[in-house]
Amino acid sequence: MKKQINPRIRFFKEVSGLIDSVGDLDKLLDIIIQTATKVMEAKASSLLLLDKKTNKLYFHTATGEKKDEVKRFEVGMGEGIAGWVAKEGRPLLVKDVSKEPRWNRRISDEIGFETHSIACVPLKIKDEVIGVVEIIDREDGSPIREEDMEILTAFADLAASAIEKAQNIKNVKDENIYLRKELDQKYQIIGESEQITRVIMDAKKVANSKATTLIYGESGTGKELVARLIHSQSPRREKPFLIINCGAIPETLLERELFGHEKGAFTGADQRKIGLFEEADDGTLFLDEIGETTPAMQVKLLRVLQEGQFFRIGGTASITVDVRIIAATNRELEKDVESGRFREDLFYRLNVIRINLPPLRERKEDIPLLVKYLLEKKSLENYRPVPAVTKEAMEVLINHQWYGNVRELENAIERAVVMGDGKEIKEENLPLDITKWKLFKAPAIGISLKEAIEKFKKDFLKETIKYADGNKNRAAKILGIERTYLHKLIKELDINT
Repeated sequence: MKKQINPRIRFFKEVSGLIDSVGDLDKLLDIIIQTATKVMEAKASSLLLLDKKTNKLYFHTATGEKKDEVKRFEVGMGEGIAGWVAKEGRPLLVKDVSKEPRWNRRISDEIGFETHSIACVPLKIKDEVIGVVEIIDREDGSPIREEDMEILTAFADLAASAIEKAQNIKNVKDENIYLRKELDQKYQIIGESEQITRVIMDAKKVANSKATTLIYGESGTGKELVARLIHSQSPRREKPFLIINCGAIPETLLERELFGHEKGAFTGADQRKIGLFEEADDGTLFLDEIGETTPAMQVKLLRVLQEGQFFRIGGTASITVDVRIIAATNRELEKDVESGRFREDLFYRLNVIRINLPPLRERKEDIPLLVKYLLEKKSLENYRPVPAVTKEAMEVLINHQWYGNVRELENAIERAVVMGDGKEIKEENLPLDITKWKLFKAPAIGISLKEAIEKFKKDFLKETIKYADGNKNRAAKILGIERTYLHKLIKELDINT
């Protein structure tokens, strides 16, 4: 014969859905204890939780005429009925407390509450006692019965499950907060100069819009950091932020990565691939080095920007997405438009909002702050103590031109951390490319001014070309002169390159 389910247990199962829908733990436990009191027709109920630091039970929730007074008490492990149940991890039914040696009447006497019978069961999560639930007397004056323990145990299981769920939610939230802080620290923009402050303000202004943004800056200036800042300050912050370097992969592979493909679209396409535009739906897609894309790819990107639609490779169904586009380049796209290398219509679509990121050499006052930040970061990564920086080394760092910008500075600091003695960074710990400019010696006394100037110019040009790895265009840019004039100087000064 099939066993009949206790109607009170059935009632608990019916309200469990309601309990699971309540996110606030205090409110949730209050619902549970009030429901238990009503279903069991009890005179009073309590839910006590264990404080692991003090190893004592405290009244988290209570019902009955003395529910407020009882909350000022604590119960030690092993003390009274509740303390015994918490310590032993076993339920206990006491039909007459006057005959029970484990009964401690201290709380009842102090609050003036007459007690006759108590039922108490442990609250457990994965066999660990986290508290107890107790019922005191029945409203009709009759003692609590053995069969009442079944419903009380069901209630305790429900309460423990609710607490565990709430704790898991809290742990996830705490972890998300921690990870968000870690990300914020990892990708924070360091600097207090007027130039970088303006960039941060502009980024925050455009964050709340959907406007396509173009970030211009030399390599290593931190264009990705600005893109992340825009995303993190936008309504899309909880959605994906995806990155692709358009100049790092061939056109065919770039198309697959951006738009995805259907199964069988080409040899080797053994399954469907979702592209970045789909993955970034409702979020942000950062197209780095947009200036390196081919004319054919520019046409495809323009279509997505104009219509918000595209086709997977090999697909026939149009896919609609809502993606915020942030693009970045170190090229002067206006000149590329003039030369026909970059589509004018795509440029204007991308250049709705433009943020110009200054090179590090134009915000030298930020270098000490960056050095401090990078020293802490690189010391932690390399398991080294954070060293100080000598005045002379800091002077070299501030005066260097940093054509590789923050990325070059970061590499220099990491080398100094690894090669230093762990106490301080000296000039000799810095890369030779940075310190060699100080090694220039003045021409010997005794030659004419014209000869001295020519010798200095020759040595200076040779070192600059060497620093630029023999790249004349880069060397001319460093020197602030035209490439044709540099070639003229090389010929006049008889420099072997």
